[in-house]
Amino acid sequence: MNTTKSSILMKKILFNRYFHFSLFAIGGLFIGWLFFHSSGKVEEKHEHAVQDGKTTIWTCAMHPQIRRDAPGKCPICGMDLIPLNQNVADVDPNAIHLTKEAAQLANVLTSVVSRQSSVKEVRLYGKLQADERLLQSQVAQYPGRIDKLLVNFTGETVKKGQTLALIYSPELVTAQQELLEAAKTKQSQPEIYEAAKEKLQLWKLSDSQIAGIENSGKVQTKFEVVSTISGIVTSRRVNNGDYVSQGTSLYDLVDLTSLWVMFDAYESDLPFLKSGDKIDFTVQAMPGETYSGKIIFIDPVVDPITRVSKVRVEINNRSGKLKPEMFATGVVKANMAEFKDKMVIPRSAVLWTGKRSIVYVKLPGTDEPIFKIREIGLGPMLGSSYIVADGLTEGEEIVTQGTFSVDAAAQLEGKPSMMNPSGGQVSSMPGMDMPGDKRSKGNPDPADKSTQPTKETMDKSMKPMIENEMFTVSGNCDLCKERIEKAAKSVGGVTSAIWDTKTHKIKVEFDSMKTDLSAIQKAIARAGHDTEKFKADDKTYESLPECCHYRK
Repeated sequence: MNTTKSSILMKKILFNRYFHFSLFAIGGLFIGWLFFHSSGKVEEKHEHAVQDGKTTIWTCAMHPQIRRDAPGKCPICGMDLIPLNQNVADVDPNAIHLTKEAAQLANVLTSVVSRQSSVKEVRLYGKLQADERLLQSQVAQYPGRIDKLLVNFTGETVKKGQTLALIYSPELVTAQQELLEAAKTKQSQPEIYEAAKEKLQLWKLSDSQIAGIENSGKVQTKFEVVSTISGIVTSRRVNNGDYVSQGTSLYDLVDLTSLWVMFDAYESDLPFLKSGDKIDFTVQAMPGETYSGKIIFIDPVVDPITRVSKVRVEINNRSGKLKPEMFATGVVKANMAEFKDKMVIPRSAVLWTGKRSIVYVKLPGTDEPIFKIREIGLGPMLGSSYIVADGLTEGEEIVTQGTFSVDAAAQLEGKPSMMNPSGGQVSSMPGMDMPGDKRSKGNPDPADKSTQPTKETMDKSMKPMIENEMFTVSGNCDLCKERIEKAAKSVGGVTSAIWDTKTHKIKVEFDSMKTDLSAIQKAIARAGHDTEKFKADDKTYESLPECCHYRK
């Protein structure tokens, strides 16, 4: 009976759902204990392994100033953090190490320093002019009245031997009559005959003309003025009916088969120019065509106002395509013998701070992009490159593209950089904490003088970036020159402005940290003068003096 009751009770317990729940709960707790107990041992071993080695630091490929002790997202750009190769970074404490991904994204390129031929490109600006040796005035050989002008306007083309005008000369009529009378007695009085003939010869009558007068026995009343050269009439100085004396200028002629190109060379360009140098130039009116010539003369005197010296090039113009007063741009490739076989580096590789010129040199012996700043001495600039005077050796590898990106990374990491040669810890910002940084998170303490920029650092970072540029400004006279230069100098940061009244070019020297070309051209346009980018207001232009009106 008791056995039956016990079995019934056991069945109730086994089929009770609460009993089943209890068994599941106990089993789950046991399994969990086994899992976490084993995991704890593994974690204990992992922590021990970390303590034996270095802690992995995680950084951002685009923002290397980010330092974290665990993986995650960059607080600036949101990219996944990557582990920092500390073994490579320990090569030099002042070197800046970029990951290969960061260098590729920043388009950082390097090249090997090598010796090259030193050829400097000197760019000159000027305009075409008539050859002064081919200018000539056609004068009256004898006094009289202009009976008829056969060449009536300026710009007309004439040929050598062409009749320009007809003159009636009473003195020449009298001299002809004397010749005819003397010819009757030339056998008995040859001296008188020769004297009358010589008188006509002094008035530039040819022997054939004199013989024709003598043979015809008639006095000519009109005589021709014949051109002595072929060319273009640049000025007509007389009208029909005018009385002229012997030697009076009737026309000014110029032969345009040969022209001069007069370039302006600044003082800094003159040491690289010499007579005989080849120059290639283009004319603004005919783009796509290149002309060549040789420098035949360099003005030995520098203009005290424009500070330029004229460089003359002779060019053949038998085709007649080139016209005087056309603007030209020339390039001289000057071979610099004193810098032969010197090292030459691209201009993009140099960071220039006024007194200091620096480059970033790739550390040898590693394939990783590790760079260190180095100050170098520069020689003359060769167009898009520099001659290296000292500081580099042949075979070294330097950054030639993306130099600013490397310098920015160095500044953010507190390494020596362009504006901070001695280096120093960068101030931390939210989300940019460094491992082991003893300062509180967030912005640095203003009271902590060690985090504040020194006067020396601020002075270096505020050094001006001086640039020289040239552009065209419309104008006419000295009043325009004074107004244009005054307007340019009124812009903050402009240290010098010189406008040439002949070429209409202005050369400005300015601090690129304070202003730019657009601001300078706007100031000049507000003063009433058109520039390459901006046109002066019509009302302002009309208010200028009459001599300053340059618009046609």
